[in-house]
Amino acid sequence: MNVLMVLTPKENTHYISAESTVRQALEKFDAHKFTVVPVIDEDGSYISTISEGDLLRFIMNEHDLNLKEAEKINISEVEKYRPYKALDILSSPKEIVELLSQQNFIPIVDGRGMYIGIVKRKEIIDYFYKNFAIKID
Repeated sequence: MNVLMVLTPKENTHYISAESTVRQALEKFDAHKFTVVPVIDEDGSYISTISEGDLLRFIMNEHDLNLKEAEKINISEVEKYRPYKALDILSSPKEIVELLSQQNFIPIVDGRGMYIGIVKRKEIIDYFYKNFAIKID
């Protein structure tokens, strides 16, 4: 299995810029109903992921936070509870399956660390089912 067979390319994914504010992240989560999204820097390198749980914990700990304040706070100030690990485009199927048992998707990077897309757990399950499942009738 080649990662490219199950890759959702960057242009078909949503991500947050590392320079985004907490308010911008909240708006993106709300608009697209995400639970976790990749964070990339201005050069396109993968930095981390941020989850709605990370944002909620941050808001709970900042008792006076309001939307005006959220416009001033960069997401880099938000502690990531469990950032998703990224894998290289040349990763083995075993590495992908092992990591997908812990994450809903895997950010994929090239040899320079540039974000190129994601591999979703569902796509891997579908791939293995279509290619290796015993037909049950």
